[in-house]
Amino acid sequence: QVQLVESGGGSVQSGGSLRLSCAVFGYTPSSYCMGWFRQAPGREREGVSCINWNGDSTYYTDSVKGRFTISRDNAKNGLYLQMNSLKPEDTAMYYCAVHQFGSCSSSWSAPARAKYWGQGTQVTVSS
Repeated sequence: QVQLVESGGGSVQSGGSLRLSCAVFGYTPSSYCMGWFRQAPGREREGVSCINWNGDSTYYTDSVKGRFTISRDNAKNGLYLQMNSLKPEDTAMYYCAVHQFGSCSSSWSAPARAKYWGQGTQVTVSS
């Protein structure tokens, strides 16, 4: 059974930092791109960031560019998201995902590209 387990969420003040982690069990995602999505109450799930299977290419939604950094460790089946300079609008449930393809294409931010999801970790940023 494939399981993606996120950790690292929490409550911080505006300007603070958090590092999200995602551990994959029961599956080896090293041939597939992986990414982070988020969903705020009343809003659709949106793509935050994506990283190619070998880590050589990364993608970010415009609102987090320069503040968030995605990385992966294929030896540990791990995915990470370093989030700096957090803003209240970053408040959401953050989900880890394994995509269906090895490379993040122009449609990387579409939730339909993911084949496995984690249960989510809550990030709350107060002003």
